[in-house]
Amino acid sequence: MDHHEHGTGAREGNRRALAVVLALTAGFTVVEIIGGLLTGSLALLADAGHMLSDNLSLGLALFAAWLAGRPATPEKSFGYRRAEILAALANGVTLVAISIWVFIEAYSRLEDPTRVLGTPMLAVATLGLLVNVAGATVLYRSGGENLNVEGAMRHVVADALGSVGAMAAAAVIILTGWRYADPLISVAIGLLILGSSWKLLRDSTNILLEATPRGLSAEEVGRKMAAADGVVEVHDLHIWTITSGFPALSAHVLVGQSEDCHARRRELENLLAHEYGISHTTLQVDHAGDHHASLQTLRFPSHLDD
Repeated sequence: MDHHEHGTGAREGNRRALAVVLALTAGFTVVEIIGGLLTGSLALLADAGHMLSDNLSLGLALFAAWLAGRPATPEKSFGYRRAEILAALANGVTLVAISIWVFIEAYSRLEDPTRVLGTPMLAVATLGLLVNVAGATVLYRSGGENLNVEGAMRHVVADALGSVGAMAAAAVIILTGWRYADPLISVAIGLLILGSSWKLLRDSTNILLEATPRGLSAEEVGRKMAAADGVVEVHDLHIWTITSGFPALSAHVLVGQSEDCHARRRELENLLAHEYGISHTTLQVDHAGDHHASLQTLRFPSHLDD
């Protein structure tokens, strides 16, 4: 019950954080568009387009967080928790798209650099940095291990990098009048945005492919289970992640003919919960000789067979 209440509270905190940051970034996007039009700065208008894309991503993350809190049904026994992972994957893809757009825009500016008003551009970019730092702080304090919130935070951090780049370009333009500073710094920002998408795409894809969670070794878990008292063999072992912070495990366990199947199952459940943090387990426990493993599955025989 405590675990359920903690999970519910964390989801509500995530939703509140996403709503606050969405309000901050959406409000500043309007300010940046107006600033870009008044100063003639393509950099500010480009960053506003970047933030508009991020507003859509934050809205998607907020919707996914709400959807993940919907109750489970007989048809969807885990509810909609994977919606958060789908949103994280979508955010990672949009980060890649944004970086490609930055590269294309930077190339066009290198060919034809635009005259901008450096001082107002610096003021707007500085305000943008403050807004993004505030948003990133809110998400960082609420995110924990939630991949959906992490994806939203990476967007906000990418926006902050965009603001830093715009500030640097504005400062160079003010001090030297060199207009090429803007597109060159944009390329560096695009590379940083591209790099920030990698972990998000990797982790969300692994979860959707039901790979073994990062930091866990299926080989180690299987051998540890097989070494438990009374266990003869472990096979059909699967370890995957339902959503961020929710690992699951299933396995077929064979025990000795004289062993108590229910007692051995409870011992294995305690082992998995305390040593690996896996509390959602489905273990089929049978006596050796009654069932046999498929030749296509990994087998972890007990040390008694060595």
